[in-house]
Amino acid sequence: VWAASGARPGSSPRERLRLQKEHCNFSISDRLCFAILYSRPKSASNEHYFSIDNELEYENFYADFGPLNLAMVYRYCCKINKKLKSITMIRKKIIHFTGSDQRKQANAAFLVGCYMVIYLGRTPEDAYRILIFGDTSYIPFRDAAYGSCNFYITLLDCFHAVKKAMQYGFLNFNTFDLEEYEHYERAENGDLNWIIPDRFVAFCGPHARSRLESGYHQHSPETYIPYFKTHNVTTIIRLNKRMYDAKRFTDAGFDHHDLFFADGSTPTDAIVKEFLDICENGAIAVHCKAGLGRTGTLIACYIMKHYRMTAAETIAWVRICRPGSVIGPQQQFLVMKQASLWIEGDYFRQKLRGQENGAHRTAAAFSRLLLGVDDISINGVENRDKQEPEPYSDDEEISGVTQGDRLRALKSRRQSKTNTVPLTCPLAVLTSALCGVAVWWIVCDYILPVLLFCLEGLRAQ
Repeated sequence: VWAASGARPGSSPRERLRLQKEHCNFSISDRLCFAILYSRPKSASNEHYFSIDNELEYENFYADFGPLNLAMVYRYCCKINKKLKSITMIRKKIIHFTGSDQRKQANAAFLVGCYMVIYLGRTPEDAYRILIFGDTSYIPFRDAAYGSCNFYITLLDCFHAVKKAMQYGFLNFNTFDLEEYEHYERAENGDLNWIIPDRFVAFCGPHARSRLESGYHQHSPETYIPYFKTHNVTTIIRLNKRMYDAKRFTDAGFDHHDLFFADGSTPTDAIVKEFLDICENGAIAVHCKAGLGRTGTLIACYIMKHYRMTAAETIAWVRICRPGSVIGPQQQFLVMKQASLWIEGDYFRQKLRGQENGAHRTAAAFSRLLLGVDDISINGVENRDKQEPEPYSDDEEISGVTQGDRLRALKSRRQSKTNTVPLTCPLAVLTSALCGVAVWWIVCDYILPVLLFCLEGLRAQ
């Protein structure tokens, strides 16, 4: 621990004790430090202080306040790397400080911990241990549900999630496209996020046509089709009641599946099984109404099965990618499903290894079998050729406002606010322009004639 903005050499014991109570300082590396300060730090020749409390801010739905999203983690890491490489700061300690707001303390510590895990190679436990030195504690993160919360994720859960995401190839800042992430996560641009790159994309439920209604953007299937084709998405899974005709996706060459369960609820075992069976091949686009609760829950089931991440780690990762995901009872549902999904994943991998070991013995026989068969389908029926009626009608979703409606409206409204140019901005521009005109007028009418007069006098001499 490094007492940077605290006691100087020669300080009295009482002064040191006072500063210990008011300041918590943590040494991250030889030049990088993190500090919780209850008074604004004083500048020094060998110290550079900076804060992101009002720069990288979480956009909440209700009482949720973090963790910050993947774009903000990327921006923070770039900021730190730039400061550490800056020639003007080469001899300075770089001190990231946060203030007394507990929510901002938690998000600041989250960013610092992510940097330690991603760029300094620290284990999640080491990063967490540094941040909680002494009696320092941080409030845990909660879900985006309206009302009370009885399930939390900790900083340590988040650090484990980031570490495992790197390990499994979900997270690679060398290839991360910040511009694409920030563009498409906005409600007006499609409201979508990749949870596992090239594997799972979560998005807001499409509607019959594109329009702005009741404060939020509605997008037709055709809005998403070009993006999905560019990113090799093969399958669409709808979890909410019908708001568009699935034929609009299937006619464009996508497979489409309906796995409806009520907004804010948890899926049945049969739905979980069918979802996991569908998702074994190709890139999958999943949506419910807002693309947060039901969508995040089922994608989390896949992650837990195939990557043996804990429920808390999985929820943390899904929320880092797409804030607001997995809500209310869906959190406890994932905790209860963890053991069975791990067992199912172990069996799946064991079976896959067995198939690979025996592949060389069966390849020739299987090739001969294919030559003698014109078409192979499950249970003798081609899934693409099924002409089943749509299970729900558009009219069934019109009455009543659900959790998904509220969350989607909140996201649209808060992002539209960030796009609004404050009145102070044009006023500042106008003021600046008027000042410039005034200065030019003074120069032309007063200063310039004096200069010309002096110049003429010099020439006369």
